Amino acid sequence: MLDSLKKMFSSEDDGKPVSTTGKPDISREKSAELYEEAKTYFPGGVNSPVRAFRSVYGTPLFIEKGDGPFVWDADGNQFIDFCCSWGPLILGHNSPKIREKVSEVMQKGMSFGAPTAIENELAQLILKNNKLIEKIRFVSSGTEAVMSAIRLARGYTKRDKILKFEGCYHGHVDSLLVKAGSGLVTFGETSSAGVPKSFADETIVIPLNDRNAVEEAFRQFPDQIAAIIIEGVPANNGLLMQDIDFVQFLRAITTQNKSLLIFDEVITGFRLGFEGAARHYEVKPDIITYGKIIGGGLPVGCYGASAEIMSNISPEGSVYQAGTLSGNPVAMAAGIAQLTELLRFGFYKDLNNKAQDFVESIRRFASTRNYKFKVFSIGSIFWFAFTDKEIKSAEDIDPSSMEKFKILHRELLNRGIYLGPSGYEVGFVSAAHTKVELEKAKRAIIESLDIVFRTSPKNPKEE
Repeated sequence: MLDSLKKMFSSEDDGKPVSTTGKPDISREKSAELYEEAKTYFPGGVNSPVRAFRSVYGTPLFIEKGDGPFVWDADGNQFIDFCCSWGPLILGHNSPKIREKVSEVMQKGMSFGAPTAIENELAQLILKNNKLIEKIRFVSSGTEAVMSAIRLARGYTKRDKILKFEGCYHGHVDSLLVKAGSGLVTFGETSSAGVPKSFADETIVIPLNDRNAVEEAFRQFPDQIAAIIIEGVPANNGLLMQDIDFVQFLRAITTQNKSLLIFDEVITGFRLGFEGAARHYEVKPDIITYGKIIGGGLPVGCYGASAEIMSNISPEGSVYQAGTLSGNPVAMAAGIAQLTELLRFGFYKDLNNKAQDFVESIRRFASTRNYKFKVFSIGSIFWFAFTDKEIKSAEDIDPSSMEKFKILHRELLNRGIYLGPSGYEVGFVSAAHTKVELEKAKRAIIESLDIVFRTSPKNPKEE
């Protein structure tokens, strides 16, 4: 996975058109000016790598505002947005209920670095409706939640090694920013400058969906593995849905070896349902990390576990973790407003049904045309892949298919549809997307797919 990330961010695209049959390119003049200015302030002109548009065509869009299912860029172009700030905007942009709650709390102050009653309110809301955890600790990002969960697992088990899967991304934590070596089971190798090899040496990386590799890891490193960590549904390198049997196997083998099972639900938590992927699989992990949706668009994350495991966190236990902005009242307010809406009767049923109707209509079209194209989906998360095969691991993704995604992304922008600027990223349907927007998006996708398959050079492997 990290190799694919590096390819995304390593080279500038020339931005030249690949098709003369599509719609004219939208104006990006103002965005281009802002980007040139930004490059004098920030590395690569951005504050997070994928935003640089290096794996798609053209200049990055600088977003001016968002409302409901729409965003507008600095040039005034309007888009139906399926990026949704990479997932957290499950109610859509600028939700009135979130905005009102945040404004109310902001009148009293925005940060105290001290306990507040609103932290209790959000924690009670989560724990009362999520029976998989008993105590939580708020932090300020998903990466911080994962980092803290790993430290907790090591402190609780008194072991050092972590087992992760190729194709799962868990934030820019040093010990997890690694790639696999050449063996069935191997220590990780650093995938970023600045990550000491000694950190990566404590991380074992194996393929997804491979029971033999998991079993071999425990044989090679008996009583050394603190935890297995896996995304609830791997969704940072495509949508790599795992068989329920495999996930349940991970639960069994960690229990058998007195290791912990960590679910990274930064994307899937509160998105697939209030209890996330863990409830979907009917598996109870030892530690779960959450993020994104809890903040309703503001920076927040949390990790949770049983009261026994969480008792190891300072000041109650010896595992230290702290944060000045942890439990920030503004973020807590946004979380209360958003999660209250998610608990409304029928919310997830309505959202997931709407999303599935949308993706099914695209699947039917692609099937009718015999296009080498699939839409993978679960709940309100979807992923477009130019393949005719099932994809369950990073190795199953053909890197050359990203050339087709580049064309698709450009054609969709020109039709007012915004997806994340990478073919490895998933999309999201929000409660704000109505049948009108989804129908318009479907038509745009259908038109764009026709152009992709009419203009893309053939891969010799396909002939």
